[in-house]
Amino acid sequence: MLTSPQDSLDSTELEELIVRIQKGDSEQYALIVRSFQKPIYRYCYRLLENKQDAEDAVQDILVKGYQSIRQYKTQMHFSAWLYRIAYHHCLNLLRRRRLHKQVMRIFRPEVLSASPEQELDARLYSPSLSAALARLSLEERNILILRVFEEQTYAEISEILGVSPNALTKRMNRIKLKVQEAMKSEEEITWKETKSAMNTKI
Repeated sequence: MLTSPQDSLDSTELEELIVRIQKGDSEQYALIVRSFQKPIYRYCYRLLENKQDAEDAVQDILVKGYQSIRQYKTQMHFSAWLYRIAYHHCLNLLRRRRLHKQVMRIFRPEVLSASPEQELDARLYSPSLSAALARLSLEERNILILRVFEEQTYAEISEILGVSPNALTKRMNRIKLKVQEAMKSEEEITWKETKSAMNTKI
């Protein structure tokens, strides 16, 4: 039996573990949590850009994974199956967040200052990269995060999003160019602002 508190599981161990859980050995799901908690948190944090939201989301996602694990079929990578749950969960959160902001704008149109937590989250990102990611659509940002930050293969991303690997490769190339151009533009803006400040001091 698998009882060691290892942080990751190889594919064979993982499939054997899932079979035991599906047969009712629910305590073994703790090993799934240990193995996937950190990467799912990183994914949620990069998509939601908020620490507390990501912490709440990863707990909900792992609970959903446990509740649905009997529906998992070995024809699909388990990580891709779990990331698909995470993607749809985060997508729903972002939609609710967008709706909330729209409602708040109606009742509180004034500009709200960022909270200390939001300012801390912002500092954890490279300013130019953060600005570049902000210019991407949610779908583009999700593909970039899965491929670059989470190191998912195109086959796994295909399973998560239901898009062919060839189409993903083409989209990824376009996204890379878009980010590179955006970061270049952001760096030029920052440099110009710095130069302008220097000229003002002189």
